[in-house]
Order: sequence, then C-alpha cells, then structure tokens
Amino acid sequence: MTVQAILEELEEKGNPNIKKILLKHGVKEPFFGAKIEDMKVIQKRVKKDYQLSKDLYATGNSDAMYLAGLIADESKMTKKDLATWVKQAESPNICDYTVPWIAAESQHGFELALEWIESKESYIAAAGWSTLCSVVAIKADDELDMSLLKTLLARVEKEIHKADNHVRSRMNMFVISVGSYVASLTDKAIAIAQKIGTVKVDVGDTSCKVPGAVDYINKVKNKGAIGKKKKMARC
Repeated sequence: MTVQAILEELEEKGNPNIKKILLKHGVKEPFFGAKIEDMKVIQKRVKKDYQLSKDLYATGNSDAMYLAGLIADESKMTKKDLATWVKQAESPNICDYTVPWIAAESQHGFELALEWIESKESYIAAAGWSTLCSVVAIKADDELDMSLLKTLLARVEKEIHKADNHVRSRMNMFVISVGSYVASLTDKAIAIAQKIGTVKVDVGDTSCKVPGAVDYINKVKNKGAIGKKKKMARC
C-alpha cells in the first residue's frame, strides 16, 4: 500500500465524534478521527513495514502516526529513527503510546528512555517515562537493571509533585508498571506510592481519572498477575 492510499482510507474512516473526543484529549491536528479498530484492519493487511511506517509517521497526521506505530518493524528502528519520532510526538496518543511502544520493543528502549526523561520538553519527558513503563512490562526481569529501577522509583517519589502535569501522570504509571510487572519490586513500588499519596493531574475537559498506584497494584496482586509480562508493548 502507498502512503496516499492509506491516508485516503483513514480519511474515509474518519469519525467526527471520535475526532471531537481526541481533540479534548489534546491530540494535535491534522487527523481524521479514525477508530483504532479501523487502523488494525490496515495493520492486518500490511503487517510490518519499516519504510512505510516511517513515511506514514512523517506525514504529521496523528492518525497516520498512530498507524505507523502499529506496523513499525522494531528490529529495524534505529536510534536516529526513534529520536526523530519522539521530537514529532507532540500529541499525547503518540508520545504516551506509539513512540514508547516501539522504542521499548526495539533494542534502544531503555537507553533512550533514560535520555528522554531528562528533556525540558514535557512531551518528550513523558515519552521517556512511558517507554520505561513498556520496558518493564515486556522485558524479562533478568534483562532489567533492578538497582536503576529502584533509583528511578526514588526519583519519582522526590519529583512527582513538582513535575509537569503530563510528566506527573506518566511518573505515576511508572510506579504502577514497576509494581505490577517486576515482582521483586512490588513491595518497593507500593511503599513509594504510599509515600507519594494522591497524585493530582489536570485531565482537562475529559472524564479520565488518575489511577491510584497502591490500589491498582493491589488489584493486580489480587488477580495473581504480578510479574506476568506482556508479549509486546503495542496493542
């Protein structure tokens, strides 16, 4: 498929109601408001295509950028590719999901996440914390630096209430992800979450709620799912 053909299909599938909702969530124009289920129809046809994913992402259309993440070949994504993607990831659906998913699935995820969380651009810092969330969700524990994860948890405890609104939300999810996916750090994550207390995030004109880390991790524990990894970050 060509980029133009995909853009035309996405436009045809555009839904004004979906677009209205996404605008409230901060998604940047241009985009059509195509449903993810419609994008996955295209994904099934294309499967993985490294160059097509890059070309779709380069259009700057948020729908196309999200689809680019669904068809990206993580084994071929370079650090340069991912650095380019994160700089263009100003929409929350892209910086919170698309870029972190592919970064985490690539061989560069942890390294880039540590770089991105230092950025003064809040959307890039948010992408960094989101990438860390995905890394701990898919990587086996013996591939993770436990000492560094403990250091990052301590950093969240110290900085979260002073962090940018968007970054604060992603830091909270990092605590949840570590507690849920890294069994040896579950108690540590819960202890940190208890010290942090309530995390306040301005969600704008949406019905979104900020999950409480302690309650969330305990729900995972009650389901017997602590430490159960995901096969892939993207979904």
